[in-house]
Amino acid sequence: MLQEKLKDHHIILASGSPRRQQFFKDLLIDFEIRLKPVQEVYPSHLSGKQITNYLAELKAAAFDGELNTGDILITSDTIVWHKGKAMEKPKDPAQAMEMIKSLSGKTHEVITSVCFKTPERVHTVDATTRVTFSHLDEDEIQFYIDRFRPFDKAGAYGIQEWIGLIGVEHIEGSYFNVVGLPTHLVYQTLIEIAE
Repeated sequence: MLQEKLKDHHIILASGSPRRQQFFKDLLIDFEIRLKPVQEVYPSHLSGKQITNYLAELKAAAFDGELNTGDILITSDTIVWHKGKAMEKPKDPAQAMEMIKSLSGKTHEVITSVCFKTPERVHTVDATTRVTFSHLDEDEIQFYIDRFRPFDKAGAYGIQEWIGLIGVEHIEGSYFNVVGLPTHLVYQTLIEIAE
């Protein structure tokens, strides 16, 4: 079991996301939350998982020189990739409306990268899930934005919320990745690192 393998390790989760923190609790992993402000800026030539890999590793680099033997630092980044562009978190209701309207009736990708950093090495994994939305009308989108205020979510939506219940027609890949963490990959990678 993972808990047994991790007994000589100290897991540090560098994420303020309540969803990611809950996943670690659900995986029965003991962890400490340690946050650092990072300017999430990436070179403009990057695309898709290159962006999330870069940002997850950038967040991990903020802890250079601070990890002790047995520490495993975990950082991650998620984007919605649609029409060749990264959708991050919306700044206001108008931008959220624009984002969800562009996803309505179409298929997009949700990409998450997770970086595992120890004093000895850095290892990054990523997962991509394809999500297809049915057509959403403006009233439905406005109701969702007003009620759920999805300003902390890439692409302006949470699949686990009302809009996912009424709007998601089809999904290929990990559901949990769309919520914010490819939990199966985190579990597998931690087992590999702890061995």
